[in-house]
Amino acid sequence: MTGLSWFNIVRLGLVQTALGAIVVLTTSTINRVMIVELSLPAVLPGVLVAWHYALQVLRPRWGHGSDEGGTRTRWIVGGMAALALGGFLAAIATALSATNIYAGLALATAAFTLIGIGVGAAGTSLLVLLAEAVAPPRRAAAATVVWIMMIVGFILTTALAGKFLDPFSLQRLVVVAGCVTSFAFLVAVLAVIGIERKATKFKSEKTRNNTPFIQALTDVWRDADARHFAIFIFISMLAYSAQDLILEPFAGFVFGYTPGQSTALNSLQNKGVLAGMLLVGVAATIFANRRKMALRNWIVVGCLTSALSLSALVGAAAVGPAWPLKTTVFILGFSNGVYAVAAIGSMFNFAGGGQSREGVRMGLFGASQAIAFGAGGFCGTVLTDVIKLFTPSVSLSYGVVFAIEAALFIVAALMALRLDTKQSTHNPLVLSAQHDLGGR
Repeated sequence: MTGLSWFNIVRLGLVQTALGAIVVLTTSTINRVMIVELSLPAVLPGVLVAWHYALQVLRPRWGHGSDEGGTRTRWIVGGMAALALGGFLAAIATALSATNIYAGLALATAAFTLIGIGVGAAGTSLLVLLAEAVAPPRRAAAATVVWIMMIVGFILTTALAGKFLDPFSLQRLVVVAGCVTSFAFLVAVLAVIGIERKATKFKSEKTRNNTPFIQALTDVWRDADARHFAIFIFISMLAYSAQDLILEPFAGFVFGYTPGQSTALNSLQNKGVLAGMLLVGVAATIFANRRKMALRNWIVVGCLTSALSLSALVGAAAVGPAWPLKTTVFILGFSNGVYAVAAIGSMFNFAGGGQSREGVRMGLFGASQAIAFGAGGFCGTVLTDVIKLFTPSVSLSYGVVFAIEAALFIVAALMALRLDTKQSTHNPLVLSAQHDLGGR
């Protein structure tokens, strides 16, 4: 039994492309407009993005809902509808905040609630459908395809939005957001319709685990290796995500970038992430039997080079416009990509590898990742605002946050040295689509 064809696997990848397109618009571009153009405290969009990540802690419950309901398509389409509506309302809320801050923030809270629900519901059910409907020999390559298509969604959206947002106005922001969210939803619906029916026979062979959720979660947390890996994921993803909400404002305040230019800078960073992921994926697959190519070693390399790149951003904050910011951001993205794909590949090994309660293990790691992303974005914005209260230098506030991120990556590298890699025999890209999405 072969499961889904390659054509249908690519179709499902388009859902991830659409999801990524909406998420990157709301967490990057709209965030920057709130801070720079509207002069709102960075903590406000930070709280909103943190809230959308907090809601994704419920991913295991949404996955359970689609299990009980017997259909993934309904959850994917419903989640994408909530996400698209939330993305559009976020743009409207941003424009409204220029004239009525309280009404704008109230609408923004509702919008980011929809975004969090949409990402969690659609993203979880999509990954479950892929796991169920794709034949085991194809799963590694299928996950690679889906991951790349999500990154492509990031890159295309930031590049095209950057082009059409200039000359900038709030009305133009609403129009661009409306076009992106509507097109993304349409693509997702056309991509997923009918696929689950093709996979019904293949899915019917799946058995159900009736262990109560709380008991299963308790058993997994008692596993020292799983607990250590969950803490490692939290610290490393905290370092990974803390610059998400401050990099574009940093480029605007310190380097004078326009909204279009800073959005394009985000696109450049995502290109670096993609290049780093491809490097690790290809190298770890070709040289799978060489100890030097173990995923743990790639994690350490990615964490340390990310720390060096963030240290370079500290230099950029001190030097200003004369610093080669684009080169630094691309290298940061590349380093992050090396770390991320190796860490997520290891996440698959720790969740699977013949161990019990694979879903609960992955849920624990996914929850750790989601909490870290929300906390990272929130803490990054709060720290910049707090430091600004004690210093007249805006660039210094960003430099301090970049330095803290670098230190966290060093701590993560030291923790990675203790990871048990005896199960690291799987392709590191198998579960790379597990990385949210939403991040960037």
